[in-house]
Amino acid sequence: MAAKDLYEKDLYSILGVKKSDDAAAVKKQYRKLARELHPDKTKGDKKLEEKFKSVSEAYEVLSDDKKRAEYDEMRDAFKGGRIPTGGANFGGGGGFQNADFSDLFGGGGQDIFGTIFGGGRGPRRGPDLTASTTISFRDSIYGTELDLKLAPHGGKANSVTTRIPAGINDGAKIKLKGRGGSGPAGPGDLFVTVNVVKHPIFARSEANLLMVLPVTFAEAALGADIKVPTLDGDEVTVRIAAGTPNGRTLRIKSRGVKTVHGTGDLLITVEVQVPQRVDGKAKDALEAFAKATEEFNPREDLAQKARA
Repeated sequence: MAAKDLYEKDLYSILGVKKSDDAAAVKKQYRKLARELHPDKTKGDKKLEEKFKSVSEAYEVLSDDKKRAEYDEMRDAFKGGRIPTGGANFGGGGGFQNADFSDLFGGGGQDIFGTIFGGGRGPRRGPDLTASTTISFRDSIYGTELDLKLAPHGGKANSVTTRIPAGINDGAKIKLKGRGGSGPAGPGDLFVTVNVVKHPIFARSEANLLMVLPVTFAEAALGADIKVPTLDGDEVTVRIAAGTPNGRTLRIKSRGVKTVHGTGDLLITVEVQVPQRVDGKAKDALEAFAKATEEFNPREDLAQKARA
């Protein structure tokens, strides 16, 4: 973190705690905000993603007694004018000339005073690297292990084996600590974006799996028991009640995505399909059906609703 951010950001305010709050209160507040702001829940809202990042950054400091004490001391010094915000000589004033803030924000050996005064005094970590990979829909649900072949960095190729966690979302990023570019103070990190291939049948909404079930007009009108495939390879029997309308959603419990909070459901949307051509006995039967049900008018109140 840059020096300007270091002394201007009020980490207590960002996390929503008081300076007098103990570690337990800080942890409780962070867990509350982490549940509300987690990227899996905010679904690509960039503003909330930035807030989640700021909250996590604040918690990283305030949850560590040593980092928290160093942050408090340094922030108070800047606010009190005991350390200048520019210039290269800070001589005797605030007792900070021998202070080591190198790990305050997880800088991996970066010298914070080198950042503040432009001196570049300490060794720096290697650069963070980015990569992307594509996995199947099934692997995104159940997890998988991948060998990532990375572009050469520093003159040599790089290969990384990593575990993709079960239930990962399309576009999610995973951080591989210490697998970035090399540097005097150690390597940087590797951030991998995971892309998920669309499935021909299943889709996902949070912990639920979704699918569309084609049924015939006769099955929807008369009712039927239909065998439906699931992602894990089994089949389940779904009962279509007589008179089921097009678009109705049926729920199969605990056939969705397994998460730390439980297992989601399989949501099946009924799609009534009509044959493109009807002739012979089928046509005669349908004409007889139409005559037998001519008193049923599904558009009876359509005009009245249009005028509402």
